[in-house]
Parts: sequence; structure tokens; C-alpha cells
Amino acid sequence: MCGIAGFVGKAANGADAAELLRRMCDAIRHRGPDDSGYHVAPGVAIGMRRLSIIDVAGGHQPMVNEDGTVHVVFNGEIYNYQHLRARLLAGRHRLTTSSDTETLVHLYEDHGTALARELRGMFGFAIWDDRRSRLLVARDRLGIKPLYYWPTADGVAFASELRALLTLPGFPRTIDPDAVVDYMAVGYVPEPRTIFAGVHKLPPGHLLEWTRDGGVRAERYWSPAVGENVRITEAEAIEETRRLLDESVRIHLLSEVPLGAFLSGGIDSSGVVATMARTAGHPVRTFSIGFQEREFDESRYAAEVARALGTKHTQLVVRPDAELLFDQVARALDEPFADPSSLPTYLVSHLARRDVTVALSGDGGDELFGGYTRYFEINGAKPLPAIARSMLRSVAMRLPHVAYGRNRLLSLGRTMRGRYAGTVALPVHEAEGGLLREDVARRAVPFENTLDRWFDEGSDRDFMTQLMMVDVQSYLPGDILTKVDRMSMAHSLEARVPLLDHEIAEFALALPPSLKFRDGVGKWVLRRALADRVPNAVFTRPKQGFDVPLRDWFRGPLAHRLAALSDQSSSIYEFVEPRAAARVVQEHRVGRRDHARTIWRLLMLDQWMRLLAAGEFVRPVTISGDVDALLGRASADGALVRAV
Repeated sequence: MCGIAGFVGKAANGADAAELLRRMCDAIRHRGPDDSGYHVAPGVAIGMRRLSIIDVAGGHQPMVNEDGTVHVVFNGEIYNYQHLRARLLAGRHRLTTSSDTETLVHLYEDHGTALARELRGMFGFAIWDDRRSRLLVARDRLGIKPLYYWPTADGVAFASELRALLTLPGFPRTIDPDAVVDYMAVGYVPEPRTIFAGVHKLPPGHLLEWTRDGGVRAERYWSPAVGENVRITEAEAIEETRRLLDESVRIHLLSEVPLGAFLSGGIDSSGVVATMARTAGHPVRTFSIGFQEREFDESRYAAEVARALGTKHTQLVVRPDAELLFDQVARALDEPFADPSSLPTYLVSHLARRDVTVALSGDGGDELFGGYTRYFEINGAKPLPAIARSMLRSVAMRLPHVAYGRNRLLSLGRTMRGRYAGTVALPVHEAEGGLLREDVARRAVPFENTLDRWFDEGSDRDFMTQLMMVDVQSYLPGDILTKVDRMSMAHSLEARVPLLDHEIAEFALALPPSLKFRDGVGKWVLRRALADRVPNAVFTRPKQGFDVPLRDWFRGPLAHRLAALSDQSSSIYEFVEPRAAARVVQEHRVGRRDHARTIWRLLMLDQWMRLLAAGEFVRPVTISGDVDALLGRASADGALVRAV
């Protein structure tokens, strides 16, 4: 696992190109503290920071082909690299290391820009072809690893994180109001936008090509809409799910450094750990985090699963220092991001990094196999005629914001797509309960259409599959995978997600609805595939998210943070309506409404803007010693338990 960065064009011809590149890479040192490498030549400067996982001794980057004309920097893991390596050797290529990175330069020689289709893994890489003066940048199919790029007048710069691009002279720091609209709607900035105008995320399943004559061109090489629902029996689907899971977990275990897994006690993480236990041949290291507030504590479930599977388990149950975690997490995010589960993810990553360098997680199961309760809630609803929707919306808009039932009427007044948007997004217009100034909110599409760009791609599929495909293309890369990448990489920990192997994704998304949902239960085929592997209690206990007690924190240890939202000089009020912000804060304070997630969204935007102004994001992420002290106090209190 690494961080990559670089630029091509006239800027790479300057006398300071090497220093600029080094600065970029230093800003993402947390992604790769073990090694660094650079290639600077006329027209090109590419580099990386390395976290050594495979071929620890010989995997130095950049790597080159036989005649030194193709260079690559790479972030991620190629899980089928041994097969690819054998094929390349049979094709008379000469490979001098046992690293997965080296396969990329030779695959490029054989397949050109189509090489990404040969790869099974998580990746962001950049290849420089000196003969063609061509840069090729690619991102994995599901968006597990990040990639940003900034087109310039005569070239392009790229990096694993925005903080590397921020070190470059002339980088545009103008905040894109459209990105703020997106952020306030969904809590993150979806691809291809970034928070900065003129700077882009390379979307999942895309590659970018730059040449001196042709400039920048991006194209898609993979889509989750790979085909129609397959015809398959339940028995065949169960068997294929087991086969794919076994294969994916097996190849995800490749490592020359200590490896473990996050374990929540839910279906997905338990299934991954159970499969690891069957494959590894030795007790698996597992890690879980919990809060002393019982309604937010999953650690007891994780401990039950750990005992049943015989893992070497470490769990931490802690009353967290909310202020400390707020500050640490905000500094690890170089773009506004408002999923509060980033806090426990940060803690469990810190806990795991004490013992391992790689951790497998169960992320992706809900999106691919249909695990979210919102799928059932929406699919069970009946669409209303347009005239009825219009009447309900008209009534709702006449009611005050605090009126009970107003939000329900607004929901009923929406299309089915709009109702689903209401489960994952917030309105941005003040008249609908949103917080943006009207001149900013006017840039937004109608709330009904918030998710249309993702719905449209799967419009020929059944509605339940459409919901899942929307999440696979938006919520999964924009929220879940961003959270896991940033929080784990803040601790120089590689997180792997075997359920997001693209072969599993293609298979799961093609299953008919009857094999995903049955009798009000989701993940039907996954449950059946894991029935003889994990304890039955995993399937019977209520679904519980990885959450934090925000409601109480804003009336307790983080109450003082609300004062920041009263500061009219805050930069957020370039976009946010002060009156609307004051309303939600007051309603939350007096207990009239639980606006904790909305307030968190505002606070994270405010804090991000303050850290940007202070120049925080041109430096690598560092971990405060107070975090170790927090775990130390928990250990002294008997809340840190090993080998459960």
C-alpha cells in the first residue's frame, strides 16, 4: 500500500521539479512511511511513498520495463499478480522482482490502455511511457483506492490525496459551490467533483490518459451495470457465493507482514473472518471497538463470534474523548466528510496497527447483497399519482419546520427515486428544511432528482437492484470506502475488502431479487452461504450500524463546539444560511428535534475550512500521543481485552 503523486507537462521541465515532487510525496508520508521513490525527467515527475507489504525487500518504486522506457508508481494490491507474472514470464518478459507492481509495466507493454481490465485488486497507479510521452492513470473498479487529478494549461497533476496537490504552486483553492451543495446533501463530495473548482476525482472503473498533443482524456473501463439478472437456482447461487468468497479471501491473505481483520460481529465481517479461519490454518488476529454507551456497542457481539471462531481477539470498549477524536479525524480528512462512523473506524485502525500492518474488513456486503433496511422500506412503499404527490407536497410546505408529520408528507409527495433520496440525503433548500443560502441552493437539482445520475445507469433493472447500484456508485466509494481508506491510512494500516472483489460484485449484482431478499430479510443468499460457518446469533440479532452517540455529545462534551456555528465570521456562511443553522442548533439543544447528523455536517465543514486556512492539509497526517493515552486509560480500566 502506498501513496502516489506526480505531474507532467511544462512544470516538470523546471529546475524545481524534483523538489516539488518530493514535497507532494512528503505530504502523504502517512500512506507509506517505509520508503520513497521518484522519477524525474524532461516532461515528467512521478513519485510515491511505500508501505511495504509484498516483496518487502525488492519492491522499491518506481519500477521500469526492460529498456527503461516505461515507469510505474502504484498504490494498492494486485491479487492475481502471481497468475499475471507467470503469463508474462511465458511471454518472454524479464521480471527482476517478486512484486505485484512490476507486472503493471509489462502488462502495459502487452495491452496498452486496456491493462486495467486484466487486474483483480484495489489500485490507483500511474504509468509514464517515455516513447509516446503518455501518462496513464487508473483507478480500481469499485473505488477502493482514491485518485485525484488537476488538469493544467499544459499538463496534469495527480495524487492519492488532495493534500499532495495542495503543495503545488498555483493550485486552485477556490471552493466549488456545487461541491458544497453535494456535501450538504449527502455528507461527502461525490465523484467526479472535489471540494476545489477545477480539480477532479477519477471515478471508480476509470482511466485517464494524457499526451502532449491530445491533452487529458478520461474514459470508463468497467461499470457495475455489467448485465441483466442471471438465471440461477438457489443451490447454484449459494455454491457460487461460497466459491467466490473462498477464492477472494484466499488471495486477499497474500502478505509478508502481520495481517488481521476488523470484526464487528455482523454478517459481513463475521463471514470474512470465518472464511479467513478456514483458509489461514492458524488463529486469525481480530479487532473490535465499542463504546460504553450500550446502544452503540457492538463489541460484545464481536467477542461472541471471536470465541466461536477461535480467533486471537483484541477488543476495546471505551468512553471516548469526543474532543480529541473530533480534532484527529478532521485532520485526517483533506476534503469535507461527514460520516461520524469515521471516529470508531479511526480508533479500531489505531488499535489494529499496534499488532498488524494489514486488516481485512467486511465492507461492501450490504451494497452488493442487499443488506440495508432502507431497501425494504422503499420497495414496500406504493408510488402515488402525480396529482396526489403535488397536493401532499403543497400541504407540507405550508407547515412550520417543527410540525410533526411535515417530513413524512414531504416524503409521500416524492417519486420513488425521491423517496430513496430521502433515506440517504438531506434537502438543501431552506424551505424544505435545508441549510444552504438560497443563491447556493439554487444550483442544486430538485431533491427528487438527487440520485438520478446513478439511477439512470441501471434503469433497465428491477427497482431493488437499481437501489443497490445507486449505492455501489455513490455511497460506497464516496462514503464507506473513503472513510476506511482515510482512517486506516492515517495509521499506515492497509485495509482490504474481499467482498468488493469485482468478480463477487458482478455476480451479486446480477442475482435476481428473490435471492437477495426474502420474507423481509436481506442478504438471503449470503446468509445461506455462511450458515454453516458463523454462529446462528449473527443472523438473528438486529442490524446495528457502526455509530457514535452524537446526540448526547452535542448536549455534553461537544456542546461548546456549537458556539463555532454562532460565529458569523465563519467561512461556512458564504454558503450556509445563518438563520437556518441557528434554528437546527436551537431545536437540538432544547430536545425538540435530533439534528445531530446535520450539526455534525456543519461542524466538519467549518473545521475543514479552518484547517485549510491554517495550512494543515499540506502536511502528512500525524497521530497525537493523546490517542495512545486514551487507549492506555481504557486498558487500565480493564476495557482493553486481548485474546478473548
